[in-house]
Amino acid sequence: MIKVVILGGGNVAYHLTKQLLNNNSVKLVQVYNRNLKNIEYLKNETSITTKITELKDADIYIIAVSDNAISELSSKLNFRDKLVVHTSGSTDLNELKSNSNKGVLYPLQSFSKESNLNFLEIPICIETENAKDFVLLEKLAKLISNNCYKINSEQRKYLHVAAVFVNNFVNHLYHLGNEICEENRIPFKILQPLIKETANKLVELSPYEAQTGPAKRNDSKTIEKHKTLLTTKQQEIYTLLTKSIYETYGEKL
Repeated sequence: MIKVVILGGGNVAYHLTKQLLNNNSVKLVQVYNRNLKNIEYLKNETSITTKITELKDADIYIIAVSDNAISELSSKLNFRDKLVVHTSGSTDLNELKSNSNKGVLYPLQSFSKESNLNFLEIPICIETENAKDFVLLEKLAKLISNNCYKINSEQRKYLHVAAVFVNNFVNHLYHLGNEICEENRIPFKILQPLIKETANKLVELSPYEAQTGPAKRNDSKTIEKHKTLLTTKQQEIYTLLTKSIYETYGEKL
């Protein structure tokens, strides 16, 4: 059985904790967070603490905190021959400053405590300094997810920015679409089947193959009509994305 300590009380830590507590092959021996309020709900499930000096013995220590806190927190950990990993997509493995073996366990998903996620479907990207630790970390990853990938720090930087494009930027476009609907007394839910179908197509098609719309077919009349309906800010985004689609499919503005 793999013994794990989680350090953190945010969204990623919350979902990892939930998954590990429900796995009979893993023992979550402790959760640390400097704010007791964020982890107090776990007091009947596992050991909790706000003191680094009280951390229990484990095989893997998972740091699930904000990116800018990883170096400082890890520098306080001195567990020789133990594995300390972080969960960040944009942080290099060497940002870990612990006097321990180092690794990364990066679950590629957008986390919020309100979401009921199927953790088994979440891709887990792993990296370690040495082969022995990789075997251990891969074993843990495969216990909590059906999708595990060996991704190094350089690759993970690009993966993270790609995730920003397909998640954060796309969600902002949903927000702009919702604004347009609200301003014209249209329920946003009318667009939800379209949103689902757009995502579902990518199971069978590449994004390049799945592209449709006036920009791809060079429908300048529709494009100009759309622009007249938009605010200045919306026009700027619409024009930039239209230009990118044009150029992707061989057309130039």
